[in-house]
Amino acid sequence: MGKLFENTTKREIPPFRFDAVGSYLRPQPLKEAREAFRNATITLEELTQVEDTEIRKLVAKQKEIGLAAVTDGEFRRSYWHLDFFWGFEGVEHVLMDRGYLFHGEETRADSARLTGKVRFQGHPFLSHYKFLKEAAGDDVLARQTLPAPAQFYAELVRDVNEKEIGKYYSEREELYQDISKAYREAILAFYELGCRNIQLDDCTWGMLCDKSFWKAMAGDGYDINELQELYLRLNNDAITDLPEDLTVTTHICRGNYHSTWATTGGYDPVAETLFGRENVSAYYLEYDTERAGDFTPLKSVSGNKLVVLGLVTSKSGKLEKKEDIIGRIKEASRYIPADQLCLSPQCGFASTEEGNILTEEEQWRKLEFIKEIAEEVWGV
Repeated sequence: MGKLFENTTKREIPPFRFDAVGSYLRPQPLKEAREAFRNATITLEELTQVEDTEIRKLVAKQKEIGLAAVTDGEFRRSYWHLDFFWGFEGVEHVLMDRGYLFHGEETRADSARLTGKVRFQGHPFLSHYKFLKEAAGDDVLARQTLPAPAQFYAELVRDVNEKEIGKYYSEREELYQDISKAYREAILAFYELGCRNIQLDDCTWGMLCDKSFWKAMAGDGYDINELQELYLRLNNDAITDLPEDLTVTTHICRGNYHSTWATTGGYDPVAETLFGRENVSAYYLEYDTERAGDFTPLKSVSGNKLVVLGLVTSKSGKLEKKEDIIGRIKEASRYIPADQLCLSPQCGFASTEEGNILTEEEQWRKLEFIKEIAEEVWGV
């Protein structure tokens, strides 16, 4: 079979030429079971049995589609990020006065707040991964998606003054160190269970690309350069000195809730820091609309790091035009070698349990479409 870019190699480790971000629409049996559990009409054990069944089906479907890396679809979570934060010692589940403000919609008001020092003392997600690894078998990679350390910090300081953090940390420096340490210990625990691919999902950089959004979140006194350095440090410290056979990637997002979005703006303000200095192997980048800007910032990607172009939207079931996607891949290759490019949706299909506004059939057709294009472009 011919391919558009002849001098490209087959990917044996993640990211893969045809890839996905991680979350999938919750099937109806799972939705009903979660609602029944909230209403106390089924037990946690009964809910877990439904989750197990639906995750096995999901893994089988991902394999059928041809994905080389599979996830549990985040089926045991309500949110892509908060459920993980709640699993650390020193963190509690709280309700805020308002949710996250998206374009024309507001989310539920859940959040995470400190109750003490942040510590890793085991985590519920470890058993979740163990189940996924067993369900995946040996013929595909079982990927673990986690919210990034920078995202955790951004949540802790959301609408909170210094006094609340100061109850437990007299110096922010200690909090920074504890966050990175807890994450690093968690990542190593996943590694011990056989995990060889961690994906850090991160909206903080997208926030920094949107002055209006970040002003609403952080007020007038923030320093974008100072925040970039902090986010970079939190993430890099968490992934320093990890085993060589563990691949750590990151997904940069502008918000993905019920087919709506939170932030806008190209990658230019953060490109040098994020693409040049974050010590990950690859970036999964939102590029499905003009809100993400052009490909010029990809010139800042350092070394042989890869970029997974999120050119196909997960927010709608309507298929893009194949020639348009291929044309944009060609355009991106002007700024970064084609061998360092892959293709995926711009985000997951259900960053929260509400899910985006499309059907499961449309979800799978999107992935089949991406595979068709990847075969045409890279021959895989």
